[in-house]
Amino acid sequence: MAPTITAAIQQHLNILRKPLVEKLRRERINSSIEQLKSLLGPEFLKQQPDSKLEKADILEMTVCVLTQLQQQHQQQRRLLNHFNKLQCSSDNNLTEADFSPLSSTVQTSITKEQSPVNSALWRPW
Repeated sequence: MAPTITAAIQQHLNILRKPLVEKLRRERINSSIEQLKSLLGPEFLKQQPDSKLEKADILEMTVCVLTQLQQQHQQQRRLLNHFNKLQCSSDNNLTEADFSPLSSTVQTSITKEQSPVNSALWRPW
């Protein structure tokens, strides 16, 4: 008899607890939707400035914004990879001969700046 009473009490407790658990679950969902709404506030105002948004509207708009952000991120990543490849290939193609004209120009410029006439310190202010 003891197991039957314990099982009945447990079943009764589950029946009493179920609405409370469901209420807490709904509160979490509603809280998260409100957070999304506040995070994406400007987007919502652009779409429907004066109308009350349903939860489904908020979720759909959130998905749309996140999809756009993901596409932008992928595009930026492709561009960055492209520029990195270009830089690597151009770095590999440069040789010391490519720097020699630049080096002599810089050396000439440095010697001119060190002459007694131009010996004053350069100050940007």
